[in-house]
Amino acid sequence: MKKVITYGTFDLLHYGHILLLKRAKELGDHLTVALSTDEFNAIKGKGAYFSYEERKMMLEAIRYVDQVIPECNWEQKPLDIIKLDIDVFVMGNDWEGKFDELRDFCDVIYLTRTPDISTTSIKTNLKS
Repeated sequence: MKKVITYGTFDLLHYGHILLLKRAKELGDHLTVALSTDEFNAIKGKGAYFSYEERKMMLEAIRYVDQVIPECNWEQKPLDIIKLDIDVFVMGNDWEGKFDELRDFCDVIYLTRTPDISTTSIKTNLKS
């Protein structure tokens, strides 16, 4: 079985997230999503509209997602990859090059972002 993992906050879930998860799942048989906890988002200076538990519930309802685990810090990625026997690490290409060191543990793939949609753009549009 080929295992894939991706990481993120997945706040204000939108079709760009769904397309990313669909394409990530197409790279293997099992997709794990490491979801940033509220505490980790605070460390990153990132506020989420929905709580960790609410975001987790939404992700678990998506047919492409097989497992959701908490992301608590920047350093856990290689540990997760080893512990979960991950074959492919996937992120959006806005992170291109930032996780290349994980190639020591698994394949690293940066997927093209869905144009014209992001949580940041949704939040900006709602404010205006």
